[in-house]
Amino acid sequence: MSTSERLALLGGTPVISKPFAEYQSMGKAEEEAVQRVVRSGCLSGFFGSPGPEFGGGPEVRGFEEAWTAHFGVAHTISVNSATSGLIAAMGAIGLSPGDEVIVPPWTMSASVAAPIFYGGIPVFCDIEAETFCIDPALVKTLITAKTKAIVAVNLFGHPARLAELRDIADTHGIYLIEDNAQAPLGSEHGRFSGTIGHIGIYSLNFHKHIHTGEGGMCVTNDDNLATRLRLIRNHGENCTEMLGGGAITNMLGMNLRMTEMSAAVGRVQLAGVDAHVEAREKIAHKLSAGLQGLAGLTPPVVRDGCRHNYYVWMMKIDEEQLGLSRALFSEALSAEGFPHATGYVAPLYRLPMFRERIAIGRDGWPFSLSERTYADLHCPVTEDMHNRRALLFEPCAYDLSDADVDNLIAAMRKVHAGRGQLNAHLSGA
Repeated sequence: MSTSERLALLGGTPVISKPFAEYQSMGKAEEEAVQRVVRSGCLSGFFGSPGPEFGGGPEVRGFEEAWTAHFGVAHTISVNSATSGLIAAMGAIGLSPGDEVIVPPWTMSASVAAPIFYGGIPVFCDIEAETFCIDPALVKTLITAKTKAIVAVNLFGHPARLAELRDIADTHGIYLIEDNAQAPLGSEHGRFSGTIGHIGIYSLNFHKHIHTGEGGMCVTNDDNLATRLRLIRNHGENCTEMLGGGAITNMLGMNLRMTEMSAAVGRVQLAGVDAHVEAREKIAHKLSAGLQGLAGLTPPVVRDGCRHNYYVWMMKIDEEQLGLSRALFSEALSAEGFPHATGYVAPLYRLPMFRERIAIGRDGWPFSLSERTYADLHCPVTEDMHNRRALLFEPCAYDLSDADVDNLIAAMRKVHAGRGQLNAHLSGA
């Protein structure tokens, strides 16, 4: 056996000999945009008092207008992070202490922590095994008189069953909040993900498809929700008379404002969003096509009528069919130079905050307002994906040529074909 055929883990030559270049989405146009803002002397155009500047400076307002036009929504409200947007969304819908919010357990922690800032109680709902988003059939079983909202995370860039979830929300008089951080151009039957719920939140964090370093966008077609989001973003207790009159009196605000520099960069990035996202999708599509038909390995599935943006490309592993543990397959794949991770994040109900029912203050608030417990919670699909099946690659992280993607495919196929070498090594043969 030649050294190129022998697995690198067993002394052979790796398929990929050097790290891939990082993806760089910043260019001359972004540099000039920042310089324009610096020369203006206005790095933040916000005032926390009544007046035109309550809505920010010209770059922020221009970015919001461009976003509104691009996604065909009534309102866009910029914030300094998607986490801030999620928190603001909870305030905008009027979440009160003791209200319940149905959330998935397999996501970034902010998706489920946001309700807690307003005293909401997260209720975990398992995910689908196909696209790893919250399962609408299970959502229905968890709705109670205390339920205020559903949080749907469009995980890895694929939309949840958004139309179905919106119907469920409308039927029960509750809200659907979309965490659309990973799917900026995702869609379901021709409608952008992020625009189907009552409020959609986008991330502009540095490793997303497009970014401003830190930042986020909230979109809604509801005038009242838009007003409340703007108030929460900018010390709304000072400005309720200007923006809502006496009807909005219980609006405590924060400083969740985007800077003029971030907005200027964002305007440039938004103009190139199609190219940025399509480049990531091209990588993922080529990778999936090149790895079809391998026993025990299932490339990402895209539901009919949906667009997947591939913030993460997730291969699903069946250890029995593969004939190897995920851990050993991953170790051999790493030795071939294929950058990846396994498991994503542990189910969030394992976090000490939930297991011990303590979040804010010494007395366990807001969990002290609820009888729900988390220590014995088990979402079987989430646990199975995290513990045994998920193998993840980030197309957004790397600047890959077609030849690079060919090498990724070759590395995966080499390890798959070399399962016998690994088993022989383990048996001492």
